[in-house]
Amino acid sequence: MKTQLYSFWRSSAAFRVRIALNLKGLDYDVIPVNIVKSGGVQTAGEYANKNPNRLVPLFSDGTHNIHQSLAIIEYLEEVQPNPPLLPQTAIDRAWVRSLAMDIAIDVHPLGNVRVLRYLIRQLGLSMEAKDDWNQHWITLGLTSLEKQLSSDTRLGRFACGNQPGLIDICLVPQIFNALSAKLDMKAYPTLMKIFNECMKLPAFIDASWEKQIDAEGSNPLAPPQE
Repeated sequence: MKTQLYSFWRSSAAFRVRIALNLKGLDYDVIPVNIVKSGGVQTAGEYANKNPNRLVPLFSDGTHNIHQSLAIIEYLEEVQPNPPLLPQTAIDRAWVRSLAMDIAIDVHPLGNVRVLRYLIRQLGLSMEAKDDWNQHWITLGLTSLEKQLSSDTRLGRFACGNQPGLIDICLVPQIFNALSAKLDMKAYPTLMKIFNECMKLPAFIDASWEKQIDAEGSNPLAPPQE
């Protein structure tokens, strides 16, 4: 049985796993889960039974289900070691994981759908205030990442050397979010250099928003309309 990835086209977490699967050259079916329609179809029914935390992604091999994007990626790294997504030494692996967690744990969750929906519906924030909240946390995270990566000797074509890995997998979806939020990216030349290198690769292109079978709306990478 082909593996399945329960995914939403704009989910950063699902985006990460799509990139990792593509880099590993693994075959998989995407099962769309619309996390915004009618309050989110992930909150009830069959999907909620499969994944009680009611988020995406969920990875299934037909026997086992794994949730949380970083756990899925680490599983893929163990069962399919090549090409590697983590460096060879323990200290370098720790550094890579720390920056990946900066994105996946400290930045991304503060701007995900259920948080932004709560700010508006339960706390009564305006759309402008909600956007300010989102931009604040993205800016804080990207500023830290720019400082860390720009001064580190491990920086190469990608975040850690000349092959894409875990940091890049987490960084690209977050930059998609930043572009969609209309952030000025001039302050992040290192991050944008890495991003642009990643977006030359089919693994990243094929995982991106507009390539998904459930894609809706505009592409943040497209030039503005005249």
